[in-house]
Amino acid sequence: MSVITEVDTFDIRFPTSQELDGSDAMNADPDYSAAYLVIRTDAGDGHEGHGFVFTIGRGNEVESVAIQALRHHVLGRNVEELLGDMGGTWKLLAHDSQLRWLGPEKGVMHMAIGAVVNALWDLKAKRAGLPLWELLSGMSPEEIVALVDFRYLSDALTPDDALGILRTAEPGRAARRAALLAEGYPAYTTTPGWLGYSDDKLVRLAKEAVAEGFGQIKLKVGASLDDDVRRVRTARDAVGPAIKIAVDANQRWDVQEAIEWMAHLAPYDIAWIEEPTSPDDVLGHAAIARGVAPIPVATGEHVQNRVVFKQMLQAGSLQVLQLDAARVAGVNENIAILLLAAKFGVRVCPHAGGVGLCEAVQHLSMFDFVAVSGDKNGRMIEFVDHLHEHFVTPVDVHDGCYWPPSAPGAGNEMVGGTLADYRFPEGPMWAAVQLKAHGEDVRNDRPSTLVHGVPVRHVCPLGPVRPAGPARVGHEPRTHSFRGI
Repeated sequence: MSVITEVDTFDIRFPTSQELDGSDAMNADPDYSAAYLVIRTDAGDGHEGHGFVFTIGRGNEVESVAIQALRHHVLGRNVEELLGDMGGTWKLLAHDSQLRWLGPEKGVMHMAIGAVVNALWDLKAKRAGLPLWELLSGMSPEEIVALVDFRYLSDALTPDDALGILRTAEPGRAARRAALLAEGYPAYTTTPGWLGYSDDKLVRLAKEAVAEGFGQIKLKVGASLDDDVRRVRTARDAVGPAIKIAVDANQRWDVQEAIEWMAHLAPYDIAWIEEPTSPDDVLGHAAIARGVAPIPVATGEHVQNRVVFKQMLQAGSLQVLQLDAARVAGVNENIAILLLAAKFGVRVCPHAGGVGLCEAVQHLSMFDFVAVSGDKNGRMIEFVDHLHEHFVTPVDVHDGCYWPPSAPGAGNEMVGGTLADYRFPEGPMWAAVQLKAHGEDVRNDRPSTLVHGVPVRHVCPLGPVRPAGPARVGHEPRTHSFRGI
């Protein structure tokens, strides 16, 4: 028997706002951040569970405190009991009546639960010696169903419905696993499309994306109609008619405004319109879907729980479901959402990017393909070329596809140097940012540490900190360290 001995939290932030990486019509200057935790045990096997909530800067400290509020549920607990009944463990966390009052089952507290749940899944997969997608795909239909809380879902999805979906997919698991390993999982990229980028940079990055094998790119829209028409036209001219272009308004519009705005972009063959309005407006999304058809409506990265997803599916509010690895209460709730999507026949194209979302969400899509929907047709995972070098097992994306990870775990673990350097506000990178803000040149020659075995010198934003390596989409010679590869 082993017990959980430590639950440590970290407020990790990257100053991505300096070059407008991640900028869109609603979020003009994000500093990509993670409220991060590490779960340690006395097992002596060296395994730890890592998890996080993605935020965009201010408020990350609030999310970190919310994670700390859950420590009493796991500290001192029997690890084998927690990991052996992950459905029961999810309920232990989600059904804390006093903490649940802060939602219920939504917002800061719900996302904190997701971070703890995902950290436990990371630990469970490491102990099993398997990547999370393979661990989940190897579970029986009955074991998978036991992970899901069907309360509030049974009018749309019952345990028997879920068993039927999983049992139908079960005979083809081995063949689909082999296909996944041989072919990868389709990806699309948002790297060219940030709203703060110039047209020249948009064109260059769009062409690089096509050369890298991506069949779809995505552009941020919603701040200026004239600018959007020009940028979408520019992107279409750059990539040609065969490449799909999706657009993302990041909740900027009212319902009628969304319909009218999209009429101006429709001539450029739009693959989908993402987050056109408030993520809580189920009926508004349904009205937009009717008004912009045949352009599909995509949403989900800010949908707060499985119940709202259920309602959106029932109302026809979305045609592309974009679940997020860190928005809802972890792997368990995302499995419920995948099962709902399968029940309604809606394709899943997860939200990714941010800090670690690519690394985490790939496991859910690959599990879905192998064990739930059995389908990759029209499905793809978002890819953004930011900050991957800060993770122990960064995503492998090439030839327009995600390639299945083989390392044990859920992909959530950051390298130790990052936890030290980017801790807010005391980490040396943030100290450098503050000095730079006061007009000081703070180049220094402090000793280097190792990132994936490569020496990396700790310097201020005026000098590089990432290891040299092959270029990826969106890479260019630059003088600061914060964007990542």
